[in-house]
Amino acid sequence: MRALRPASLFAVTLPAATLPADAPSTGRRGGRVRRPKPRRRAELGLLLVGAVAVLFATLLESLAKTNALPSHVVSFIVGLALIVLYIQAVNRRLVPDADPLLLPVALLLNGIGYVMIERIVPTSAGQQVAWTVIGLGVYTLLLLIVRRSRDLERYRYLMAAVAFLLLVSPLFPVIGNSAANQGVKLWVAFHGIEFQPVEVAKLLLVIFFASYFVEKRELLTIPTRRIGNHLLPDLRAFGPIAVAGAMSLLVILGEHDIGFSLILFVVFLTMIWVTTGRWTYLAIGLALFVVATFLASHVLSQVNERIQVWLDPWKYATGIGDQPVQGELAFGRGGLFGTGIGLGTGGNTIPGTFATQVPVAQSDYIFSIIGEELGLAGAAAVVLAYLLLVVSGFRAAVRARSEFAKLAAVGLTATLGFQAFFIMAGVVRLLPLTGVTLPFVSYGGSSLVANYALLALLMRISNEANQPVVPSSPTPSWSRTSGATRRGGHRV
Repeated sequence: MRALRPASLFAVTLPAATLPADAPSTGRRGGRVRRPKPRRRAELGLLLVGAVAVLFATLLESLAKTNALPSHVVSFIVGLALIVLYIQAVNRRLVPDADPLLLPVALLLNGIGYVMIERIVPTSAGQQVAWTVIGLGVYTLLLLIVRRSRDLERYRYLMAAVAFLLLVSPLFPVIGNSAANQGVKLWVAFHGIEFQPVEVAKLLLVIFFASYFVEKRELLTIPTRRIGNHLLPDLRAFGPIAVAGAMSLLVILGEHDIGFSLILFVVFLTMIWVTTGRWTYLAIGLALFVVATFLASHVLSQVNERIQVWLDPWKYATGIGDQPVQGELAFGRGGLFGTGIGLGTGGNTIPGTFATQVPVAQSDYIFSIIGEELGLAGAAAVVLAYLLLVVSGFRAAVRARSEFAKLAAVGLTATLGFQAFFIMAGVVRLLPLTGVTLPFVSYGGSSLVANYALLALLMRISNEANQPVVPSSPTPSWSRTSGATRRGGHRV
């Protein structure tokens, strides 16, 4: 059997008779037939299981720290119930046929992150709840605005322009004067509100790349230019994407950030490989990555510093290597099943300071606190949760009914998956630390809101893919020709 090539994702064609994404099903009573919603019932069950798990984690965290139940336990239970009911109402109304795994798994990760943030920095837990509510609001708003995924395709150049403005905004003199821009310039400040515009820009660039690759797929795949004895694709098709990609990477590197540069680069390679199925592009991309890494390590002191710390953090244990060293010690203390929620030491505040034992434990190194207090079993469960999100996203891509929706789902899923992989691999020292946030878990409003927007787009694509097919009507045994009816080959 011949191996399936990535480009075969585009081989699935739209059935001849399918319901549009927003078409109501009709029936005998004036129109609408109530279809069963097994996916939403499964989603409700998963949401309830996740809510109970988060509730028990909160109770355990409070008992470990204060030997008493939290004072806000009643309001917390009411909040969990409201979130479950709200998500059910929104999804049943706007995306009744979407994948039932995406939202429950994301909210479970969000809940685990809240418990860990409340354990590490209790004053920031309320802000994380507020950002979660805003994220769910953005999720709903995006589902209301984007009623068909193909509507995004026509605005690709506008999205590319907006993404570029968002990327350069931290370099502007007024809004870029954020206190968080120390070494890495990723934040903008406006009336006391700080956020990272690159989180939104990466989603817009994924939509741009998906739309452009779909339009130019044949030019990117079929060799049309001869160079010597070799046939190559027309390089002119790479013009707009090369400009957009190069400008994005240069801007982000100018802001001294390597995490999002790496994510955009890897997602770009993934999407072009899925579009064309040509391994040549991967080989060229990996070669460019090696060259760029070598140059960045000599030009950017931050890159060289992180590589040195990655190779031997204990050599710099009293300085720049303190964070990875403390992270490794936290994993070691956790063992197989962990010390218990709230009983670890990595998230404790050092006496006389506001710093935690593991530096920046609520953001960059929250995965190490999970590994300490939940152990290898808990850390593996978090990894499994991200794998479920990635599998659900790729399932939506395979089932999608348009080439644009397929490639957009691949790009969005790859963005989420690679970001989670890079930060977790950096914490356990499989890779140098990139400094990106762990999606849905780390403290930070920009990442949380952007990831809920990403989920909204995936849910819209998944809902369209799972729409029921209208059965085609049987061919009548008669036809009309010149006003006469033919039956059995005889004119009546």
